[in-house]
Parts: sequence; structure tokens; C-alpha cells
Amino acid sequence: MIGTEKVESDARNDRPSYGLGQKKIQVRRLGRVSYGHALARQRRLVTLRRAGSVDDQLILTEHDPVVTLGRGGDMAQVRGGTARLRELGIEFYVTDRGGGATFHGPGQLVVYPIIDLGAGGDIHAYLRSLESVVISTLRDFDLEAARAPGFTGVWIGDSKISASGIRVSRWVTSHGVSINVDNDLEPYRLINQCGLSDRGVTSVAAQKGRSPGLNAVAASFIANFCTEYGHARVASGPRNAGLSEAH
Repeated sequence: MIGTEKVESDARNDRPSYGLGQKKIQVRRLGRVSYGHALARQRRLVTLRRAGSVDDQLILTEHDPVVTLGRGGDMAQVRGGTARLRELGIEFYVTDRGGGATFHGPGQLVVYPIIDLGAGGDIHAYLRSLESVVISTLRDFDLEAARAPGFTGVWIGDSKISASGIRVSRWVTSHGVSINVDNDLEPYRLINQCGLSDRGVTSVAAQKGRSPGLNAVAASFIANFCTEYGHARVASGPRNAGLSEAH
């Protein structure tokens, strides 16, 4: 499980590429929560970020088993339909992110950045830069991953290790990326992942023969994220606007 402690550390500023400048970001580690809980938290924070009431936000969590379907998907990507998912105790959500069907479950790191891109921000560049953060994070664990031409996400060979799907509304981002760390990969058989029927999935543990743990991967992601986006610090910040870190 991802620890619920706050993190504060100096970010590496040697290669900020997206150019958001020396902003602060608040890191929120939710631990393991339902998808619905995290979705409600995102929506509240997006509203606050638009109003300028909070700094940029970085939510890190893992979810109870859930299949989500983005705007680019359809129910044909859910094999056996929602009835089969209910039989297996897997929740189902239709979401407002981009992309198709994907699975989240325990042992997978899920990250939701809520950041202000600024008017006219390049949404495609933002998505690509998120993938760069994932690639750098996996490299910290001696894994060479890459993008696959024509597809979103991050891959090791023909196997997907990280899915991405975002929403940008009035230049504030939500949703984000997941990294398979030590999660059960069998539930992916229940979906045609983002419409890709001929490709597999993998995880850090499957590639390395052991898991470095979600906390280690989360810490690496935070450092690489702040480097990529030029945030000066990872700041815990005060609890505000009634938002508690309690589940």
C-alpha cells in the first residue's frame, strides 16, 4: 500500500521540459481507496485549482479492483459485460477521461496530476511529458521502457506497463497515469485494453522478478515529475478547504 505520509523534498531542476516554472505542488498520498472516492477528490481539487485556492496537486493512490471506460472506448471492450465484473467483485465506471477501457487494482500505482497548464497549453505535449515521467521512473529501477508509435502509454516490448488517460478542462488537468508495479495482471483478460487486442501487459515485478514496492516507485515518480515540470519543491502544504487526507 502507498503510505499516507506527506512528502517534502527538493526537486531536481536540471531539465524542466514543460516550462510551468518554479511552482509549488502539493502531494496527496491517499493510500488504497475506491475509484469513486478518488474521482470525487479530483473533481473537488479541480474546482479549487481553477479558482486559485490551491497550488498544483499530485494525487498518488492505488484502487480497489475497477474497470474504467474512457471517452474513446465502448462496451465492446469489456468482455462479458458489467455482469461478469460484478460477479468478480470488480467495480465499473464510465469516465470523462480520454482513452478506452483499462483496469486498476491493488499493487498498481495510480497518479492524478491536477495542474494548471495555462491558457493555450499544449495538451498533447502534456500527455507525452507524462509518459516521459513514467519512462524516467522505470529507468530508476533499471527498466528500459518506451512509447509505441500510434499508441498512448508506456511499453516494454509489446507489453504495456503504463496506461494514460487525461482530461483538461479550462486548462486544468485531471485523471492521469497508472504504472503496473506488483498488481495481478489476470483481470486484464476481462477487457480489450484501450482497443488493443493483440498486445500484452506487464509489471515491474514481472520484469524484475520482485517488486520494489509502491512507496519506492511513488517516490521516484514524484522526483521525476517535479523535474519534468519545473516545480521548485514538493510541498505538503496546509490542509485546506475542508479536504482531509483521511479516507
